[in-house]
Amino acid sequence: MVNSKRKTILTAFILGSTVFIIFLAAGGFKGYSNPSNNGFSEDTVFTNRTYKLPDNVTFAGERMPLENFDTRESLEREILTSAYRHSSTILIIKRANRYLPVIEKILRKNNIPDDLKYLAAAESEFCNMISPVGATGFWQIMPETGREEGMEINNEVDERYNLEKSTQFACEYFQKSYEKYGNWTLAAASYNGGRSAIDEQIQIQNQNNYYDLLLSEETARYVFRAVAYKLIITDPGNYGFTIDKEDLYPELKYFEVKVDSAITSFSRFAEIYGTNYKLLKFLNPWLRKSYLTPKPSKEYLIKIPVAGMRRIEKTETVN
Repeated sequence: MVNSKRKTILTAFILGSTVFIIFLAAGGFKGYSNPSNNGFSEDTVFTNRTYKLPDNVTFAGERMPLENFDTRESLEREILTSAYRHSSTILIIKRANRYLPVIEKILRKNNIPDDLKYLAAAESEFCNMISPVGATGFWQIMPETGREEGMEINNEVDERYNLEKSTQFACEYFQKSYEKYGNWTLAAASYNGGRSAIDEQIQIQNQNNYYDLLLSEETARYVFRAVAYKLIITDPGNYGFTIDKEDLYPELKYFEVKVDSAITSFSRFAEIYGTNYKLLKFLNPWLRKSYLTPKPSKEYLIKIPVAGMRRIEKTETVN
């Protein structure tokens, strides 16, 4: 009797497996309709889809040689990786609407090509991340490097979290690298790999073109990842993301207060200006403590959210 039951279970298992395999072969969930697709199109949810690359792609005004199979496949890899990281890429697209205008102004001021703003997406996904080795902020700056360039980094203030100051840091790095290499693609790659590593590979390989150099895995993917974000952010619908304009994160409204004396309590400071500690720290993540002891003769600009910032209309912009 036991053997009979085992045979029945085994037969049922084999039959069920066969039906499931036939179901997958016929297309599986391909036609499934998801009424709450959370920002990406129905086609993207359960289908395997590739994306046609543009005929011509540039980065910082420099043409990508897509006629080379390795260049083309490297870009396709990053597009597919980003397109199928649904929730992460949706958040990147949403955040880009809030933070790119800030970055763009600083790039223009420093005469840096606009496309280099997408390196911030490749670095941190527009978040104040901290890497395992201590690189911090949107631009992933190491503490020693930041201090060398005059950034204040201590237990009370860490300007790597200041978007404006860290972007200025990045601009100065890009400019120095461009002066050294003569093109923006290698300047961008050097921000990830470091100039000494780039110099070493140029000498070993006798090549000075990013697309012809064999680099470390991370640096080899870096510019391609930035270009993939450029393509997806500027035309999300073409890569399977259906996001309405009103669903993008809006720029935040604030005004700035100059501070050159000690603040003993940011919670009380926030109350004076009609806001709270949480929103004050959201706008000023570079303030690392609940108090501030300013450096002598240094002035700090603290952003204060305008009244009703939480109810901000999505068409409003930063003042």
